[in-house]
Amino acid sequence: MSTAAVIVFPGSNCDRDMAVALEAAFGHAPQMVWHGNRALPKVDLVAVPGGFSYGDYLRSGAMAANSPIMREVAAAASRGTPVLGICNGFQVLTECGLLPGVLMRNASLKFICRDVDLRVERADSIFTSGYTAGQVIRVPMAHHDGNYFADPDTLKALEDGDRVAFRYCAPDGTISDLANPNGSIANIAGIFNEAGNVLGMMPHPERLADPLLGGTDGLPMFQALAEAIAA
Repeated sequence: MSTAAVIVFPGSNCDRDMAVALEAAFGHAPQMVWHGNRALPKVDLVAVPGGFSYGDYLRSGAMAANSPIMREVAAAASRGTPVLGICNGFQVLTECGLLPGVLMRNASLKFICRDVDLRVERADSIFTSGYTAGQVIRVPMAHHDGNYFADPDTLKALEDGDRVAFRYCAPDGTISDLANPNGSIANIAGIFNEAGNVLGMMPHPERLADPLLGGTDGLPMFQALAEAIAA
């Protein structure tokens, strides 16, 4: 039986949303793992959820990245365990070095909470195989520090390595400054690590994974993960 874990930090507010989406896809509840734990259960997937870990003091994700459990998450990722970080989880993954680049203050300097369109850049990963390349999906975003930035060499490595998972786009899939809600370089909304088993993204697929929530564009991600891990 495939198993998943959701890391819980003080200030997390999307850990339960993540757990609900994973339970619907996997058929049973994930393990909720406290940030202070020094041991990570043997699981097939680790999810680092959104929220405001440690109140976003110092820098978003910086304190959470130094939690004891994140050393174990990093070790699991190095062994090939899939790791999914959403919103604050993406920030944590960059802060602990599992993903390159940084998430800065939104270009507008305002908190943004609305649905956004994303273009799926590749559909051959464990996270995105439920979509098709070029497909446009609509999911919610809610962040103040989602402006992704990477230096030119890092950006080139991401582009050349086909490691951009999602880009902010117009409803027809067009990539433009007008379709970029937070100023992210190259409209990047989500990226993979070099091995492809770590995904970080700012928008929240778990918040649109059930018809009762108003849509299911996020559901294929969790279904694809469950199917791939069970295979």
